Amino acid sequence: MQAEQHTQWIKSQAVQLGFAYCGIARAERLNDDAARLERWLNKGMHGSMGYMANHFELRVDPTKLVLGAKSVITLLFNYFPSEEQPLDTSVKVSRYAYGADYHEVIRTKLKTLLQMMREHIGAVEGRGFVDSAPVLERSWAVRSGLGWVGKNGNLIRKQNGSYFFIATLIIDLALEYDDPFAADFCGSCTKCIDACPTDAILPEKIVNSSKCISYFTIELKEALIPDEVKGKFEDRFFGCDICQEVCPWNRFSTPHQHAELEPLPEILQFSDKDWQELTEEQFKKSFKHSPLKRTGYENLMRNLRFISREKIRGEV
Repeated sequence: MQAEQHTQWIKSQAVQLGFAYCGIARAERLNDDAARLERWLNKGMHGSMGYMANHFELRVDPTKLVLGAKSVITLLFNYFPSEEQPLDTSVKVSRYAYGADYHEVIRTKLKTLLQMMREHIGAVEGRGFVDSAPVLERSWAVRSGLGWVGKNGNLIRKQNGSYFFIATLIIDLALEYDDPFAADFCGSCTKCIDACPTDAILPEKIVNSSKCISYFTIELKEALIPDEVKGKFEDRFFGCDICQEVCPWNRFSTPHQHAELEPLPEILQFSDKDWQELTEEQFKKSFKHSPLKRTGYENLMRNLRFISREKIRGEV
């Protein structure tokens, strides 16, 4: 009874903090996911993201991250915007990066939720993670009954698509656990596979990250983007939403209500000329709390030059 009461209370508080959904799974080693991750890494699909191969056991076993872990709480935070970049812009930013850096926004909420548990329940030890630590968030989301992993590698919900940040809170408190999500509603649809300009999405729900536009525009640290992907970015210069834009389930996406994620004026108002004339000083000032800071000024300008050359070639 106590576990049930604690579970209901935690889920209600998660909603109060702005999370759209909350699911809970038993903390245990992810044996099947470990095997899949090992195969993916051995094929080099993580590209130059060496950190993906680090701390393997931490990624697949939550008890290695939190001593005595009993529950993995997965939380979804909607980021679908109510406003979009102008249709005529040729400098496209992924929707997740329109507003403030979600790491900062969600990390604060996770700390608040954990502190609330301690005040309401008692001594609870745990750690919160949001896309910046060795946690297989999507696997835990499925185990928590929140949705299925689509062919594009994103967690998808029938009711409202895939525009969600996934956060994880691992705690040493036993709770009631949700049933895993067993269905797969992608069916025979291959829209995301067919639409990917760089052929990064493979059959059997495998995404070759080293070929993804998001990888080239955010993670790649080299001075030049490889010639093999010339003409394939479709004006994307930070991240890429193509596989989400074509997903039929995202027709059910609804705009978020989070003030922190409201689009920065620059995202909605900058013309191509404004982006091209952006100085490093302006970049640091305007995007100090934006996900765009991750790639850095020099690489952002590298991306801009790359898609600008694409546009010129297309016109010629």
